[in-house]
Order: sequence, then structure tokens, then C-alpha cells
Amino acid sequence: MERRKFIITAGVAAVAAPMLGTFASCASETKAFEGHTFPELGYGYDALEPYIDAQTMELHYSKHHKGYYTKFMAAAEGTELLNTPMEQIFAEISKQPEGIRNNGGGYYNHTLFWENMTPSQGEIPAELKKAIEKDFGSVESFREQFGKAAKTRFGSGWAWLSVDKSGKLVVSSTANQDNPLMDVVEVKGTPLLGLDVWEHAYYLHYQNKRADYVDNFWNVVNWEVVNDRLTKALA
Repeated sequence: MERRKFIITAGVAAVAAPMLGTFASCASETKAFEGHTFPELGYGYDALEPYIDAQTMELHYSKHHKGYYTKFMAAAEGTELLNTPMEQIFAEISKQPEGIRNNGGGYYNHTLFWENMTPSQGEIPAELKKAIEKDFGSVESFREQFGKAAKTRFGSGWAWLSVDKSGKLVVSSTANQDNPLMDVVEVKGTPLLGLDVWEHAYYLHYQNKRADYVDNFWNVVNWEVVNDRLTKALA
């Protein structure tokens, strides 16, 4: 399959760059919310191979993610939600209909997911590594706990690394398209790293071997983005 790259626009064009701040409600605190937009991918569909195949990436991004965004925008049409950042919507998601919860979650979660990954992985930054070691004992222990959350999530859902209100890192999992920002989940916090364990995220390549997909995820994690989210959350 021909490799396709996407351009992220932020005043100037940047090709194949990590998606920092491309999600409307994840913009800089100094920038006013400008509405919900569908983010462009920061790398080619085949850029994460052999860990995530090009066909899965294309279908996942252009069909599943785009579908959540389109349905969320349709459900929000004519309401104040069109002018409300997703974090604020999630904080009172229990007051919203299922269409907003499911499609808004799918829209937000997938945007974070694409940003979580990179074809050019680097070392874990010192700040993030120190926080992981403080709250989990070691990077290996964190990976084990996160992997268990992903592998044992029954049915469809997500595994998360978040930072809670006290500044502690926590691992959790949520069903369907829920996330730690929602007032309906048990473990709340600001998401730093998320892994999609819906079958559409891995079945074409891994079939029923979710564990292999989860284990290979560590080869494409964008630690710089995770560290940047932690820094902003603790600011």
C-alpha cells in the first residue's frame, strides 16, 4: 500500500510531526476554544508497521474515528456543546444522552491514541520516568499493570495511564468509549496514555491475540507526548 502522510497545520505546515495540541479542546491554555475539529494524522498509515498494520490504521482512522466525530457533531448540533471543550462535557457526561457520551468519547479517545504513538520512539523522559518509578516502583512494574488492564478488559474498551488530582499516576481501564475525565467512571484523572482494545484496533492483524497487540504497543509509544501531558497536568 502506498504510504500516505498527513500534514498538521498550526500556523505553518509540519509533515509527519507528533500531534501536539491538534485536538481542539487539548489546545494551549492561553488559546481560546475554537470548536471541535477532526485531527489529521501525523504519520503515514504504514508508519507503525510491523506493530500496527497499514490497513488497520486506515480503517481505524478514516472510518471508525471519523464516524465517532461525525456522529458526535450531529448529536451536538443546535446545542451549547458545540462551543464547549470536551473536558468540560466529560465532567458532567452523566447529564448527557448516550450519543454524546459514546461518540464524544470515541472522538476524544482516538485523537489521544494517535498522539500516543510514533514511528520514531525515544527514551522515556526523566520527569516521566521519575514519576513512574515513584508511583509504580519501576517502569517494568508500570508496564505490567498497564498491560494487565488492557488484556483483562472484558469486551471493548480502553486501558489508561492517568494522573489524579493529587498528582499520583494511576492505571485503569474503561468500557466502550468512556475515559478517566468522565464523571461516570470509577478511577478519574487526566489521561496521559491510552490504548484502544476494541477489536477493530487489532483484529485484522492479530486476530484474537489481544495480548500480542498490547505487548507490541510498547514499541510505538510516544513518550515525549506522554511526558508533555504530565507536565501540563501538574502545572
